[in-house]
Amino acid sequence: MRKNLKEARQKAGMTQQQMADKLNVGLRHYQKIEYGDTNGSFEIWDALEDILGLHQRKLRENSDNHHAPKESR
Repeated sequence: MRKNLKEARQKAGMTQQQMADKLNVGLRHYQKIEYGDTNGSFEIWDALEDILGLHQRKLRENSDNHHAPKESR
C-alpha cells in the first residue's frame, strides 16, 4: 500500500472517488494506484504531486507489509 499517498489524500479531505475524478480516471484504477497494485502514468503522478503538494517520490513509496500476513500473538 502507498501509505503516504493515502494519508495525503485523506489530509486533503478527498475520497478516492473525488481523486479519481480529478485525475480523470476510473475509481478502480485510482484504487490500484493507491494500493500499490499498479504504477500509473507519469502524467498521473505529476497531477498527484500538484494536487497534494508532495513530491511524487514520497507519494510513490510502498509500505513493505502490503500483502504480509498479520502476526499472531
